[in-house]
Amino acid sequence: MHHDKKFLKFPEGFWWGSAWSAEQAEGKGNTGKGRTQWDMSWDKEPNRFYRGVNTETATDFFHRYPQDIQLMKETGHNSFRLSISWARLFPEGDGDVSQEAIAFYRDMLNQMNANGIKPFANLFHFDMPERMMQKGGWESREVVDAYVRFADTCFAAFGDLVFHWFTFNEPLGPVLGGYMEDFHYPNVVDFKRGVQVAFNTVLASAKAIEVFKRHGLGSKIGIILNLSPTYPRSENGFDKQAAEYADLFYNRSFLDPSVKGTFPQKLTDTLKQYGHLPTYTPEDLAVIRDNTVQILGLNYYEPRRVKARTAAVDPQSPFMPEWFFESYVMPGRRFNPHRGWEIYEKGIYDLCIDIRDNYGNIDAFISENGMGVADEERFMQNGQVQDIYRIGYIKNHLAYVHQAIGEGCNINGYHLWTFIDCWSWINAYKNRYGLVALDLNSQQRTVKLSGEFYKKLSDENGFEFDGFYTEF
Repeated sequence: MHHDKKFLKFPEGFWWGSAWSAEQAEGKGNTGKGRTQWDMSWDKEPNRFYRGVNTETATDFFHRYPQDIQLMKETGHNSFRLSISWARLFPEGDGDVSQEAIAFYRDMLNQMNANGIKPFANLFHFDMPERMMQKGGWESREVVDAYVRFADTCFAAFGDLVFHWFTFNEPLGPVLGGYMEDFHYPNVVDFKRGVQVAFNTVLASAKAIEVFKRHGLGSKIGIILNLSPTYPRSENGFDKQAAEYADLFYNRSFLDPSVKGTFPQKLTDTLKQYGHLPTYTPEDLAVIRDNTVQILGLNYYEPRRVKARTAAVDPQSPFMPEWFFESYVMPGRRFNPHRGWEIYEKGIYDLCIDIRDNYGNIDAFISENGMGVADEERFMQNGQVQDIYRIGYIKNHLAYVHQAIGEGCNINGYHLWTFIDCWSWINAYKNRYGLVALDLNSQQRTVKLSGEFYKKLSDENGFEFDGFYTEF
């Protein structure tokens, strides 16, 4: 990577924007939105939520979207990824659709389009309706079928207004959080149930794509995956084997069936060996094979570094992917001290190259990338957050995205996480990610320095790069 001062220009029509989800931004509103798994989690263990903040109000986008869409323009958005709340459209998860919810989303999407902002609509972002969760969540075929009806309803109701569609955001999240690592409801630790959740999610995505094709829309449909390039500690064969397993479990498990229509053989062989294959039919595999994604969203935040295990696995402990590797903390790494994540910009380049070389260079874009920082009021000057670190973070990553595009990667856009500081699951508002600051008490929005930078970046379709920012 050259460090000379130069202007990095991006391809014509590049998508500049950001992303968030319904549960994290909308608030309840007045459409009769049904309860979700987050309400169930709040009922069960409110202490898990940072400072006791739930999703009742969030960023209040439901009431403020006309003004917020103007803020999107003010911060350079030509595109924006939102999610459509399943529980808002179908308060029971199935059955009668809420016409008030359809009216809300149609007006919001119309206003985005009228302001030159392409709506990217995602159908599931960690927000299972309560009634569906009670039926077993993604473990249940009945819930898969209800999701497909929800997706079909969305294609019919909003297909004329949505630029691109996505079936899921980070489907690995509910698997890890809900069924392995205990950070999302239902807080189960059971690998086999987690595998069934993963398989049924892949199947639900394929079935939604199958239905989408019948609508004859001009848009594309894809999936958004959180992908961390996996690096072995060393070139030692055991370290490399550890990295291969980590990559299979955390990246290829969703990437291969979504793009190629098949699961990695080594992964299925491993699951079979340990008795953890999901329940499925040959017809399920045919649906997955025949309904692959047309576009891929790449969420990148941090690399995954692993090494061979240094201790034997306790056979009396729950089966986990970590039976095959250990995490490795690289000496001298740079990291975000607020979030505890390593900052490794080259990872975004390596990810793009992997998609180019191993996944047919499918249409793709960076669908999330961003830096969460706690107590950003520390950086307030004259009423504005001077988040120079966020500008540096964005520039560093975009320099590598630019290099990847120059080397033939089919990357069509960059969406930051996020637009306005939004609610972030059990972390609530602890770490702020936005281009726009949110005052939780008054709901006042104030554009940060990074928001002004983002507008210039979008207007000029590029930026002047004079070396890497390192003062995180």
